[in-house]
Amino acid sequence: MADSTKALTVWLVEDHKTYGERLMRALNRLEGIRCPQRFTACEDALAALAVPATSSEPPQVLLLDVELPGLSGIEALPQFRQMAPRTALVILTVFEDDDKIFRAICAGATGYMLKTASVEDIAAAIRTAAAGGSPINPTIARRVLEMFSKANPPQRDYHLTPREQEILQLLVQGHTIKEAAAHLGIGYYTADEYIRTVYEKLQVRSRGSAIAKAVREGLVEKREN
Repeated sequence: MADSTKALTVWLVEDHKTYGERLMRALNRLEGIRCPQRFTACEDALAALAVPATSSEPPQVLLLDVELPGLSGIEALPQFRQMAPRTALVILTVFEDDDKIFRAICAGATGYMLKTASVEDIAAAIRTAAAGGSPINPTIARRVLEMFSKANPPQRDYHLTPREQEILQLLVQGHTIKEAAAHLGIGYYTADEYIRTVYEKLQVRSRGSAIAKAVREGLVEKREN
């Protein structure tokens, strides 16, 4: 195993004993990833974040089930976002119905993955989320586009510049800040400033919310995979 001090730290909120323990063991066998904490309820994970101790520092990625005792994963998303704003929140669930997908993305989920995904795909999603991307199962991504397309609300003018429009398009496509900067031939910090301006103009606070708003209101092109 890689040096744990350099590994991505992941917390898992999963109440299914067999699946949760198996996934935790599998992640801890991977190079560059460590999963030191597994909780069976959102309330327990939130309580751990509230403790000012080194062992409870926010993880870089939180894998979050939907149906849990007490607070559901979706209901808890805003609280996790508030308590750990730098943590990437990735839904990991068996549910793929439109309502849960829509609510999770609008509540600030960084990504949405299904439990049927392989450990390798889940690990790739963890790395993508930690790097600033938005990992979404391809099938779910298509359904998100269809869902928001059907809503078809009147398009608003947020006065995005052409460059800001390009940045937003790249975010929707799942690119990290580094990848977006390379694609546009600009520096990382310049790309980050553009993204912050986009958030301000769209009046959102997270990548997931920006993507949801962009697709829902037709601010980006809809491209087939």
